[in-house]
Amino acid sequence: MIRVSNINVNIEDNRDLIDMVAGKLKILKTDIIDFKIRKESIDARKKDSIFLVYTIDVNIKNEERILKNKKLYAEKVEEKRYLLPAKGDVKLDKRPVIVGSGPCGLFCGLILAEAGYRPIILERGRDVDARIKDVQNFWKNRVFNKDSNVQFGEGGAGTFSDGKLTTLVKDAESRMQKVLEEFVEAGAKEEILYKNKPHIGTDMLVNIVKNIREKIITLGGEVRFESKLTDIILENDKVKAIKINDTEILETDILVLAIGHSARDTFEFIYSKGIKIEQKPFSIGVRIEHKQSMIDKAQYGNYAGHKKLGAADYKLAYHAKNGRSAYTFCMCPGGEVVAAASEEGMVVTNGMSKNSRNKDNANSALLVNVGVEDFGSEHPLAGVEFQRKWERKAFQIAGSNYNAPAQLVGDFLKDGKSENVGAVKPSYTPNIKFTDLRECLPEYVSETIKEALLDFDKKIKGFANDDVLMTGVETRSSSPIRIVRGENMGSINILGIYPAGEGAGYAGGIMSAAIDGIKVAEMIMKKYI
Repeated sequence: MIRVSNINVNIEDNRDLIDMVAGKLKILKTDIIDFKIRKESIDARKKDSIFLVYTIDVNIKNEERILKNKKLYAEKVEEKRYLLPAKGDVKLDKRPVIVGSGPCGLFCGLILAEAGYRPIILERGRDVDARIKDVQNFWKNRVFNKDSNVQFGEGGAGTFSDGKLTTLVKDAESRMQKVLEEFVEAGAKEEILYKNKPHIGTDMLVNIVKNIREKIITLGGEVRFESKLTDIILENDKVKAIKINDTEILETDILVLAIGHSARDTFEFIYSKGIKIEQKPFSIGVRIEHKQSMIDKAQYGNYAGHKKLGAADYKLAYHAKNGRSAYTFCMCPGGEVVAAASEEGMVVTNGMSKNSRNKDNANSALLVNVGVEDFGSEHPLAGVEFQRKWERKAFQIAGSNYNAPAQLVGDFLKDGKSENVGAVKPSYTPNIKFTDLRECLPEYVSETIKEALLDFDKKIKGFANDDVLMTGVETRSSSPIRIVRGENMGSINILGIYPAGEGAGYAGGIMSAAIDGIKVAEMIMKKYI
């Protein structure tokens, strides 16, 4: 195959892409045997002339002649396929157990199942269909289920999100391709294989996680719902068995902890078992909502709403005078703000979008970094208590009924009280209550957000308009702990335990969590047969 880069296509150009490839290579269209889009991105630096930029892999006649012409910017490539590693030589008598069915747990289980290890995946929550009913019941009727909610259940927290598939992981090209291809096989659109910022959407993720589950089962694995890890039985600093739902004992030599960033009760008993845990910095803040049409206009000018562009997104960062950083995170174009609590008596917000991204509002987390020095204690779980403190305050000041505290940006900047919504209608359910967001945020977070809003408004005109809405609090950007592991990806002090994914402190998002799950599966395979 030959890779051809920097094929710039004006947004108004409706010519066939294959014709453009032939023109760039100065060959006939009939010389192209087949081709594949490798990457598609948007160049909107000039609002009056927006381009789609492509990288294309083509299989052509007379390949060597093209490669000799240095002016054509073509290079020979070989597609990197994911291959299972060779197995080790240590006999594994008992089936490996994976705790958690988020992206990390699912892909760890899938790889082990493909290699014949017949893994057992335990999920404290319910299957995704039942889980959706529980979440809807919470959003509509305020009936909270501590084990089946936006954080817990089949698919993990990512099921109720925008389904972004971007990652900063740089050393895992074949693993990334494996994840994307599995998602496509399970029902995602093929465009995720080449879009620069691929996303699936919460509506499509529902069926995708079910299909991956069924594939694992078909390959000999097992997925058990409403099966909570409640104890780990150790012998000579080695895993011997686990307890499920305080009653069932299951023997195993391999325990993968893909528990997610909100499994606080699990963090607590893991710590009580002597498994090495350390504090980890994270970020907290609010969800900010704008009219999607305003974001589209700011990013795409007169091309806002163009069918080839879709809903616009943004990514912003600011370094404040106090030395802290504010940034936007998990931006959901055409989405909604959702209630994402995982414990009673607390308010947590998150964002999600459907695949179409066609809702009226854009929303994003607006976060400020917090360090371990902010936790007020050296206890490994102090970050958990720090999160709880602000989530509890948000619950209380908004009425203690799972309404979320909210404030208009104009009033927040002036330390004033908001009375009525403006052009941006709140998407959060059950409901919002106008209050002073400073009451549920550390002072340094509020002050940093104020500075950042004014800076972001210079980058995106209208970002800090008076009627832009902020809803609190967002505390689950990443895990507040790290379960310490060594180079073999196992716990440094308990043999047989493999911390993995977001909850263990080694990932941040669907893609990186899935990749980490694959890496852990590979490490298990390299040792055991």
